[in-house]
Amino acid sequence: MGLMRGFFIYLSHRRDLEGLFMKFSPTRNLAMRFVAGEKLEDAIRVVAELNKKGIYGTLDHLGENVSSREEAIRAANEYLRILDEIEKSGVKSHASLKLTQMGLDIGFEFCLENVKKIVEKAAKYNNFVRIDMEDSSYTDRTLEIFYKLHEEFGNHVGIVIQAYLYRSENDIKDLIKVGANVRLCKGAYKEPPEVAFPRKKDVDSNYIKLMKMLLDAHEKGVHTAIATHDENIINFAENYVRSNSIPEGKFEFQMLYGIRRDLQFKLAERGHTMRVYIPYGTEWYPYFMRRLAERPANVFFVVKNLLKG
Repeated sequence: MGLMRGFFIYLSHRRDLEGLFMKFSPTRNLAMRFVAGEKLEDAIRVVAELNKKGIYGTLDHLGENVSSREEAIRAANEYLRILDEIEKSGVKSHASLKLTQMGLDIGFEFCLENVKKIVEKAAKYNNFVRIDMEDSSYTDRTLEIFYKLHEEFGNHVGIVIQAYLYRSENDIKDLIKVGANVRLCKGAYKEPPEVAFPRKKDVDSNYIKLMKMLLDAHEKGVHTAIATHDENIINFAENYVRSNSIPEGKFEFQMLYGIRRDLQFKLAERGHTMRVYIPYGTEWYPYFMRRLAERPANVFFVVKNLLKG
Protein backbone atom coordinates (compact mmCIF):
# COMPACT_ATOMS: atom_id res chain seq x y z
CA MET A 1 0.00 0.00 0.00
CA GLY A 2 2.95 2.31 0.67
CA LEU A 3 4.10 2.02 -2.95
CA MET A 4 0.59 2.74 -4.22
CA ARG A 5 0.32 5.77 -1.96
CA GLY A 6 3.65 7.09 -3.18
CA PHE A 7 2.65 6.52 -6.81
CA PHE A 8 -0.55 8.57 -6.55
CA ILE A 9 1.15 11.34 -4.65
CA TYR A 10 3.72 11.39 -7.46
CA LEU A 11 0.87 11.63 -9.99
CA SER A 12 -0.60 14.56 -8.05
CA HIS A 13 2.49 16.56 -9.06
CA ARG A 14 2.38 15.49 -12.73
CA ARG A 15 0.33 18.33 -14.11
CA ASP A 16 1.27 17.22 -17.64
CA LEU A 17 -1.00 14.19 -17.12
CA GLU A 18 -3.86 16.24 -15.69
CA GLY A 19 -5.74 16.64 -18.96
CA LEU A 20 -5.68 12.90 -19.63
CA PHE A 21 -7.18 12.00 -16.25
CA MET A 22 -9.71 14.84 -16.27
CA LYS A 23 -11.11 13.74 -19.63
CA PHE A 24 -11.53 10.12 -18.48
CA SER A 25 -15.18 9.95 -17.40
CA PRO A 26 -14.86 7.22 -14.66
CA THR A 27 -12.09 9.28 -13.04
CA ARG A 28 -14.13 12.45 -13.31
CA ASN A 29 -17.26 10.75 -11.92
CA LEU A 30 -15.35 9.37 -8.96
CA ALA A 31 -13.69 12.73 -8.33
CA MET A 32 -17.11 14.29 -7.99
CA ARG A 33 -17.68 12.09 -4.92
CA PHE A 34 -15.02 14.19 -3.18
CA VAL A 35 -15.68 17.56 -4.84
CA ALA A 36 -18.91 19.53 -4.35
CA GLY A 37 -18.96 20.81 -7.92
CA GLU A 38 -17.12 23.24 -10.14
CA LYS A 39 -18.96 26.42 -9.06
CA LEU A 40 -19.31 28.20 -5.74
CA GLU A 41 -23.09 27.96 -6.01
CA ASP A 42 -22.76 24.14 -6.06
CA ALA A 43 -20.67 24.20 -2.90
CA ILE A 44 -23.05 26.56 -1.08
CA ARG A 45 -25.91 24.15 -1.82
CA VAL A 46 -23.89 21.26 -0.37
CA VAL A 47 -23.18 23.26 2.81
CA ALA A 48 -26.86 24.12 3.16
CA GLU A 49 -27.83 20.44 2.91
CA LEU A 50 -25.23 19.46 5.50
CA ASN A 51 -26.37 22.26 7.80
CA LYS A 52 -29.85 20.69 7.82
CA LYS A 53 -28.23 17.58 9.30
CA GLY A 54 -26.41 19.56 11.97
CA ILE A 55 -23.07 19.56 10.15
CA TYR A 56 -20.94 22.66 9.50
CA GLY A 57 -18.74 23.34 6.48
CA THR A 58 -15.42 24.80 5.50
CA LEU A 59 -15.21 25.79 1.83
CA ASP A 60 -12.07 25.30 -0.22
CA HIS A 61 -11.63 26.65 -3.74
CA LEU A 62 -9.35 24.09 -5.36
CA GLY A 63 -6.01 25.23 -6.68
CA GLU A 64 -2.36 25.31 -5.65
CA ASN A 65 1.13 26.32 -6.85
CA VAL A 66 -0.03 29.14 -9.11
CA SER A 67 2.72 30.55 -11.34
CA SER A 68 1.55 34.12 -11.97
CA ARG A 69 0.44 37.09 -9.94
CA GLU A 70 -2.77 37.26 -11.96
CA GLU A 71 -3.74 33.69 -11.00
CA ALA A 72 -3.06 34.39 -7.32
CA ILE A 73 -5.13 37.59 -7.37
CA ARG A 74 -8.02 35.77 -9.07
CA ALA A 75 -7.85 33.06 -6.39
CA ALA A 76 -7.83 35.64 -3.61
CA ASN A 77 -10.82 37.39 -5.16
CA GLU A 78 -12.67 34.09 -5.27
CA TYR A 79 -12.16 33.72 -1.51
CA LEU A 80 -13.54 37.20 -0.96
CA ARG A 81 -16.57 36.03 -2.95
CA ILE A 82 -16.79 32.85 -0.83
CA LEU A 83 -17.01 34.92 2.35
CA ASP A 84 -19.58 37.24 0.78
CA GLU A 85 -21.74 34.28 -0.30
CA ILE A 86 -21.51 32.61 3.10
CA GLU A 87 -22.69 35.84 4.70
CA LYS A 88 -25.40 36.42 2.11
CA SER A 89 -26.77 32.86 2.15
CA GLY A 90 -26.56 32.39 5.91
CA VAL A 91 -24.96 28.95 5.65
CA LYS A 92 -22.76 27.85 8.54
CA SER A 93 -19.31 27.60 7.03
CA HIS A 94 -15.74 28.76 7.30
CA ALA A 95 -13.17 28.96 4.49
CA SER A 96 -9.91 27.05 3.99
CA LEU A 97 -7.10 28.08 1.64
CA LYS A 98 -3.62 27.09 0.49
CA LEU A 99 -0.83 29.65 0.45
CA THR A 100 0.66 28.42 -2.83
CA GLN A 101 -2.69 29.32 -4.42
CA MET A 102 -2.26 32.81 -2.97
CA GLY A 103 1.16 33.26 -4.57
CA LEU A 104 3.62 31.95 -1.98
CA ASP A 105 5.90 30.62 -4.75
CA ILE A 106 5.90 34.08 -6.29
CA GLY A 107 6.70 36.07 -3.16
CA PHE A 108 6.19 35.99 0.60
CA GLU A 109 4.94 39.58 0.97
CA PHE A 110 2.71 39.27 -2.09
CA CYS A 111 1.10 36.14 -0.65
CA LEU A 112 0.71 37.74 2.78
CA GLU A 113 -1.02 40.74 1.22
CA ASN A 114 -3.51 38.49 -0.61
CA VAL A 115 -4.34 36.41 2.45
CA LYS A 116 -4.60 39.46 4.71
CA LYS A 117 -7.43 40.84 2.55
CA ILE A 118 -9.29 37.55 2.96
CA VAL A 119 -8.83 37.30 6.73
CA GLU A 120 -9.77 40.98 7.07
CA LYS A 121 -13.09 40.28 5.36
CA ALA A 122 -13.62 37.17 7.51
CA ALA A 123 -13.11 39.31 10.62
CA LYS A 124 -15.60 41.86 9.27
CA TYR A 125 -18.21 39.10 9.00
CA ASN A 126 -17.14 37.48 12.29
CA ASN A 127 -16.15 34.42 10.28
CA PHE A 128 -12.97 32.35 10.12
CA VAL A 129 -10.27 31.33 7.62
CA ARG A 130 -8.11 28.23 7.96
CA ILE A 131 -4.64 28.26 6.37
CA ASP A 132 -3.98 24.75 5.09
CA MET A 133 -0.58 23.12 5.42
CA GLU A 134 1.19 21.86 2.31
CA ASP A 135 4.38 19.82 1.99
CA SER A 136 7.22 20.35 4.47
CA SER A 137 9.14 22.73 2.20
CA TYR A 138 6.40 25.31 2.95
CA THR A 139 5.95 24.72 6.69
CA ASP A 140 8.13 27.54 8.01
CA ARG A 141 6.71 30.15 5.65
CA THR A 142 3.15 28.97 6.29
CA LEU A 143 3.58 29.31 10.04
CA GLU A 144 5.23 32.71 9.66
CA ILE A 145 2.26 34.03 7.69
CA PHE A 146 -0.15 32.52 10.20
CA TYR A 147 1.57 34.20 13.16
CA LYS A 148 1.59 37.58 11.43
CA LEU A 149 -2.14 37.35 10.70
CA HIS A 150 -3.00 35.90 14.09
CA GLU A 151 -1.27 38.80 15.81
CA GLU A 152 -3.55 41.21 13.94
CA PHE A 153 -6.80 39.24 13.61
CA GLY A 154 -6.69 36.77 16.50
CA ASN A 155 -8.77 33.65 16.09
CA HIS A 156 -10.39 34.75 12.86
CA VAL A 157 -7.50 32.79 11.35
CA GLY A 158 -6.34 29.25 12.09
CA ILE A 159 -3.65 26.82 11.01
CA VAL A 160 -3.12 23.14 10.22
CA ILE A 161 -0.49 20.86 11.75
CA GLN A 162 0.42 17.48 10.28
CA ALA A 163 1.06 14.69 12.78
CA TYR A 164 3.47 12.77 10.56
CA LEU A 165 6.14 15.49 10.75
CA TYR A 166 8.76 15.13 13.49
CA ARG A 167 8.76 18.89 14.03
CA SER A 168 5.04 19.11 14.80
CA GLU A 169 5.35 18.66 18.57
CA ASN A 170 7.51 21.77 18.84
CA ASP A 171 5.24 23.66 16.46
CA ILE A 172 2.24 22.82 18.64
CA LYS A 173 4.03 23.97 21.79
CA ASP A 174 4.55 27.35 20.10
CA LEU A 175 0.94 27.52 18.86
CA ILE A 176 -0.39 26.78 22.33
CA LYS A 177 1.45 29.84 23.62
CA VAL A 178 -0.67 32.11 21.40
CA GLY A 179 -3.95 30.25 21.97
CA ALA A 180 -4.25 29.19 18.32
CA ASN A 181 -7.09 27.43 16.54
CA VAL A 182 -5.40 24.29 15.15
CA ARG A 183 -6.64 21.62 12.79
CA LEU A 184 -4.66 18.45 13.45
CA CYS A 185 -4.44 16.02 10.55
CA LYS A 186 -2.15 13.08 9.77
CA GLY A 187 -0.63 14.48 6.56
CA ALA A 188 -1.26 13.78 2.87
CA TYR A 189 2.06 14.51 1.15
CA LYS A 190 5.02 12.26 0.36
CA GLU A 191 7.79 13.15 2.82
CA PRO A 192 11.25 11.58 3.29
CA PRO A 193 11.91 9.52 6.46
CA GLU A 194 14.30 12.25 7.67
CA VAL A 195 11.31 14.60 7.93
CA ALA A 196 8.27 12.43 8.72
CA PHE A 197 7.34 9.19 10.45
CA PRO A 198 7.30 6.52 7.70
CA ARG A 199 5.13 4.01 9.58
CA LYS A 200 1.40 4.43 10.08
CA LYS A 201 1.45 3.24 13.68
CA ASP A 202 4.01 5.91 14.58
CA VAL A 203 1.93 8.60 12.85
CA ASP A 204 -1.16 7.43 14.76
CA SER A 205 0.72 7.44 18.05
CA ASN A 206 2.04 10.94 17.43
CA TYR A 207 -1.42 12.13 16.38
CA ILE A 208 -2.87 11.05 19.74
CA LYS A 209 0.01 12.66 21.61
CA LEU A 210 -0.41 15.99 19.80
CA MET A 211 -4.18 15.89 20.09
CA LYS A 212 -3.94 15.47 23.88
CA MET A 213 -1.52 18.41 24.06
CA LEU A 214 -3.97 20.63 22.17
CA LEU A 215 -7.06 19.49 24.08
CA ASP A 216 -5.27 19.95 27.43
CA ALA A 217 -4.54 23.57 26.44
CA HIS A 218 -8.21 24.51 26.01
CA GLU A 219 -8.08 26.85 29.01
CA LYS A 220 -5.35 28.81 27.20
CA GLY A 221 -7.73 29.62 24.37
CA VAL A 222 -6.69 26.76 22.11
CA HIS A 223 -9.40 25.32 19.86
CA THR A 224 -8.71 21.85 18.47
CA ALA A 225 -10.08 20.57 15.16
CA ILE A 226 -9.67 16.79 15.20
CA ALA A 227 -9.37 16.02 11.49
CA THR A 228 -9.43 12.27 10.91
CA HIS A 229 -11.58 9.43 9.59
CA ASP A 230 -9.83 6.93 11.88
CA GLU A 231 -12.49 5.51 14.19
CA ASN A 232 -9.94 4.34 16.76
CA ILE A 233 -8.63 7.88 17.14
CA ILE A 234 -12.15 9.32 17.15
CA ASN A 235 -13.21 6.90 19.90
CA PHE A 236 -10.10 7.78 21.90
CA ALA A 237 -10.86 11.50 21.47
CA GLU A 238 -14.47 11.08 22.62
CA ASN A 239 -13.36 9.21 25.74
CA TYR A 240 -10.58 11.71 26.43
CA VAL A 241 -12.74 14.84 26.26
CA ARG A 242 -15.38 13.17 28.40
CA SER A 243 -12.99 11.95 31.10
CA ASN A 244 -11.15 15.28 31.19
CA SER A 245 -14.29 17.47 31.15
CA ILE A 246 -13.21 19.37 28.03
CA PRO A 247 -16.09 21.63 26.90
CA GLU A 248 -17.70 20.90 23.53
CA GLY A 249 -16.99 24.45 22.37
CA LYS A 250 -13.24 23.90 22.65
CA PHE A 251 -12.95 21.19 20.00
CA GLU A 252 -14.65 19.81 16.92
CA PHE A 253 -14.35 16.87 14.55
CA GLN A 254 -13.52 17.43 10.89
CA MET A 255 -13.71 15.13 7.86
CA LEU A 256 -13.48 15.39 4.10
CA TYR A 257 -16.52 15.70 1.88
CA GLY A 258 -17.48 12.31 0.46
CA ILE A 259 -15.64 10.20 3.05
CA ARG A 260 -17.34 8.41 5.96
CA ARG A 261 -20.65 10.26 5.70
CA ASP A 262 -22.15 7.71 8.10
CA LEU A 263 -19.61 8.61 10.78
CA GLN A 264 -20.08 12.33 10.17
CA PHE A 265 -23.82 12.01 10.86
CA LYS A 266 -23.24 9.87 13.98
CA LEU A 267 -20.84 12.39 15.51
CA ALA A 268 -23.28 15.24 14.84
CA GLU A 269 -26.13 13.19 16.34
CA ARG A 270 -24.01 12.59 19.45
CA GLY A 271 -23.89 16.35 19.99
CA HIS A 272 -20.38 17.07 18.72
CA THR A 273 -19.49 19.91 16.39
CA MET A 274 -18.89 18.15 13.08
CA ARG A 275 -17.35 20.15 10.23
CA VAL A 276 -16.84 18.90 6.67
CA TYR A 277 -14.09 20.16 4.37
CA ILE A 278 -15.90 20.94 1.09
CA PRO A 279 -13.75 21.57 -1.99
CA TYR A 280 -15.06 22.89 -5.29
CA GLY A 281 -13.67 24.14 -8.58
CA THR A 282 -12.12 22.93 -11.80
CA GLU A 283 -8.62 22.34 -10.39
CA TRP A 284 -9.53 19.04 -8.74
CA TYR A 285 -6.78 16.80 -10.18
CA PRO A 286 -4.05 17.12 -7.45
CA TYR A 287 -6.62 16.96 -4.66
CA PHE A 288 -8.24 13.85 -6.16
CA MET A 289 -4.90 12.06 -6.59
CA ARG A 290 -4.16 12.59 -2.90
CA ARG A 291 -7.55 11.06 -2.06
CA LEU A 292 -6.68 8.02 -4.20
CA ALA A 293 -3.38 7.76 -2.34
CA GLU A 294 -5.26 7.62 0.97
CA ARG A 295 -7.97 5.17 -0.11
CA PRO A 296 -6.95 2.23 -2.36
CA ALA A 297 -10.60 1.15 -2.79
CA ASN A 298 -11.08 4.19 -5.01
CA VAL A 299 -8.24 3.03 -7.26
CA PHE A 300 -9.94 -0.34 -7.83
CA PHE A 301 -13.13 1.52 -8.82
CA VAL A 302 -11.26 3.46 -11.52
CA VAL A 303 -9.47 0.33 -12.81
CA LYS A 304 -12.73 -1.64 -12.94
CA ASN A 305 -14.38 1.08 -15.03
CA LEU A 306 -11.32 1.36 -17.26
CA LEU A 307 -11.50 -2.37 -18.03
CA LYS A 308 -15.22 -2.05 -18.79
CA GLY A 309 -14.41 0.60 -21.35
